[in-house]
Amino acid sequence: MVEPISPAHPADASSFRNEWSVLLAAASPPPDPACLTQLLRSTDASRLILLAEEHGVIGHLAACLGDLNEDALHPRARQLLIDKQRTQNFLTLRLTAELFSVLERFASADISALVVKGPVLAMQAYGNPAMRSYGDLDLLVRQRDIRRATESMVAAGYQAAVPVSAIDAGKIPGQYLFSKPDSKLLVELHNDLTLRYFPRRLPIEEYFARQVRVSLDAHEAPALSVEDELVLICIHGAKHFWERLIWIADVAALVSHQASLDWERAAKSAEAVGAERMLHTGLRLAADLLNLQLPGKISAQVQSDTGAAKLVDGILRWLPAAGCAPPGLFERAVFRMRMRGGFLAAPAYLLRLSLSPTEEDWQENGQLSQNRLLDVLRRPFRLARKHGRGGNP
Repeated sequence: MVEPISPAHPADASSFRNEWSVLLAAASPPPDPACLTQLLRSTDASRLILLAEEHGVIGHLAACLGDLNEDALHPRARQLLIDKQRTQNFLTLRLTAELFSVLERFASADISALVVKGPVLAMQAYGNPAMRSYGDLDLLVRQRDIRRATESMVAAGYQAAVPVSAIDAGKIPGQYLFSKPDSKLLVELHNDLTLRYFPRRLPIEEYFARQVRVSLDAHEAPALSVEDELVLICIHGAKHFWERLIWIADVAALVSHQASLDWERAAKSAEAVGAERMLHTGLRLAADLLNLQLPGKISAQVQSDTGAAKLVDGILRWLPAAGCAPPGLFERAVFRMRMRGGFLAAPAYLLRLSLSPTEEDWQENGQLSQNRLLDVLRRPFRLARKHGRGGNP
């Protein structure tokens, strides 16, 4: 394996302008080989690979370069890209195998689960699990099944970040995280209570009723419908301020790959959880940056959403730096309200996010807090400290 290349930090976005153009071209469905070849002539290969990794689009870049002449990229850089893609593929295979192991354990315990993002999104959006990098598995599980699911995961050798005692006490984390100490395997369980960035509580029973089966390595995985998945990834992107290109590429790829996508159903799915503007923002980013072609009626709706346009303007300021130059505390608060929209709904949404404690608020020094009011009051101060340091929300 070649030695890693260590170029400048992507926080200096101006120095990565040419490399950013290449990534946009590589992530556009479909990519234009002639355009990529031209752009690569003024690109620093080491910076390109660094930026691609930070944005989670190594698979996109590798796929595009595989169709170009070998001299389009320096041999050392091409080998480094191959090594990174190989590492990503090995992790993908391990996670996929573990996914079906988890699903089998849950099925034997009569626990229903839906796979979200990760490998099923890779198949729904790209038709190829190697195209998309992911470091964990995300499943949707009903709250009533969380305790048994936790016991099942612990019996399989996982460590639970949220102990059974917290579940019995009615504590609701940001996610139920499980990890294996001897590997990099991570599994997160979510439901309508943990997914608090949904403006309104997600209708989990409707999601289960609309589920589809996605073929994955000669198996079938239960997954969200394409329309519900589209809404979910737009909310996920908004949650993280759309700081990485992969989230926008996923929107563009999912819409492009799913020719039979039911736009009326997608709109109703977004409306049900109050995420119309989040959906419009994701679609507008994909259209403006990656040339996603939207149906005329949908394009008109997206373009007429002035609130989404303002959000996109802000996102474009910090997006190229891949989270290395995040928005400040005040800008984050304004973004949260704008992505919800509404004179009353926007501040109510921000207030709810600011006062809904997670495991970081009710776990301290390994001890479980017994004072719910203190948990609520502690959260905004912790978030202010974290945001003040430029950390993630």
